[in-house]
Formats: sequence, C-alpha cells, structure tokens
Amino acid sequence: QVQLVESGGGLVQAGGSLRLSCAASGRTFSPYAMGWFRQAPGKAREIVARIRWSGGTPYYADSVKGRFTMSRDGAKNTVYLQMNSLKPEDTAIYYCAAQLVTMTDFGSWGQGTQVTVSS
Repeated sequence: QVQLVESGGGLVQAGGSLRLSCAASGRTFSPYAMGWFRQAPGKAREIVARIRWSGGTPYYADSVKGRFTMSRDGAKNTVYLQMNSLKPEDTAIYYCAAQLVTMTDFGSWGQGTQVTVSS
C-alpha cells in the first residue's frame, strides 16, 4: 500500500513562490510515474505536471509552463513542485498522485494541500 503525504501549501501573494513536497511511504516504492494535480472551487481536477520515475522531461500543463518545475528525489521517495510567479488563478487544492506499474492511470492519491494566491 502506498501512502502519499503532501506538504508546503499556504497563502502567498501574487508573484510569490511556494514549493510543494510529496513524500511516499511503502515497502518498495517504484512507480511508473508521479503527478501533481489541482482542483479549484467549482472546477474539475486538472493535471499540473507529471514525471516518469525513471526520469525524462516532465510534462507541464500550458497554464503553468515556465513557472512551475517538478522534480524527484529517488533516495527520499519524494517529488516536489516548485511554483514561481504565482497567480490568483493558481489557487486550488494541490494533490500528489502515483501511477504504479500495475496501474493504467494515476491511482494512488495524497490528501491534498491548499494553495491560496492573493491578488
């Protein structure tokens, strides 16, 4: 069983930065991919970024490209989302997710962390 715990959310002014962390626990953690998603009030959940655990260039949603950076630390079973130049429209609950090798899509989710960007 994989458990994902996000941290690092908070309140920040527009133009500011936050770094989210997602730590995975479990006996052996070697997913196919990890992703960051977000859900704003009244809106559907959307993908923000994803990265293959084996490496490679991360994928970013157009809305965050050039401002957000996703990275991983295999030794710590942790992924990060560095968010710069934050905008009020980035306000949402951010979720970390794992796509295990037995899954065809992201199927393990964290509890989410709130990010609020004030104008």
